[in-house]
Amino acid sequence: MGRRLRQKELLEEIQLERTMLEETLASVPMRLMTKAGVTRGGWSVKDILAHLVEWQQMNLDWYAAGLRGEKPAMPAPGFTLRQIPRLNEIIYRKHHRRSLRAVLHDYRSYHELLVTLIRTLPNRDLITLGRFSWTGPSWTLSDYLRASTAAHYLWARTRIRRWWRKQPENNHLRVKRKVNRISTS
Repeated sequence: MGRRLRQKELLEEIQLERTMLEETLASVPMRLMTKAGVTRGGWSVKDILAHLVEWQQMNLDWYAAGLRGEKPAMPAPGFTLRQIPRLNEIIYRKHHRRSLRAVLHDYRSYHELLVTLIRTLPNRDLITLGRFSWTGPSWTLSDYLRASTAAHYLWARTRIRRWWRKQPENNHLRVKRKVNRISTS
């Protein structure tokens, strides 16, 4: 069960997490966004962003199917929730060869599509259990939208920041911070 955020709170949390992810991304030079090793599975920053895009696309597809009266396969055709790690590996392989430019474009576009959708939804659609058959008995539409945006942005930011701190290219920043701490003491 998620937090069942109403529209205003959901949009605020999404904006906060997105801004913090954007700040993290701004610290990473573009030339390093395709460098492998950000995750244990060897993903790059680009691969993480493509992962976010794919889950947002799936969320939009689930919602559209629900509007048509269909119950989409969750999380994807042929997969159970226990098989998400395998699904994520397939998502990685699907997007790994895409260009950084294409992934960044989709990263921006799908975020905007989800935010636009959320702005059009009444709170009852977002927070009512059972409002959509595909959301199951314990999650609301708000829970799913939060998972594919704010919660996923936090996950991505955490992975990228941990990796970036360990990069040799970032050494000059660590030295600069240490010098600043010493000089202000």
